[in-house]
Amino acid sequence: MLDASTTRMVAHHYWELECWQLANDLKLRVYAFTAKVPAARDVKYCDQLRESTRSAPRNIAEGFGRYRPAEFARFLEIARASLTETHNHLRDGLDLNYLTEAECGQMFKLCDRASGATTNLLLYLRRCRRNPRRARA
Repeated sequence: MLDASTTRMVAHHYWELECWQLANDLKLRVYAFTAKVPAARDVKYCDQLRESTRSAPRNIAEGFGRYRPAEFARFLEIARASLTETHNHLRDGLDLNYLTEAECGQMFKLCDRASGATTNLLLYLRRCRRNPRRARA
């Protein structure tokens, strides 16, 4: 994968952002997991997990549409917190034997990658605020 800071890549749509792609992939995997028994029987658990998982790509998209680094950064903070909440719900699923160790590990890894990509974009936006010339480069 190319480093956006060195190639001057610009996303024109929120779905081009790596953090959104990873968060959305996690969301789709959670949808598939919560559609199957035994998790599907626990409606409250599934609703909470789906909502926290939906929140991350939704907030990344909304922040992208704000067109201001400070506002975008705030939405990325919310997305990152939602990914942390999702991680906790997945651990609950493991504790409840809704997920195997392997299944949980795969989703943990994807959750961590989405969180890392979101954090990297957040840090970039914070640098832009401190150095406005960087944002225009």
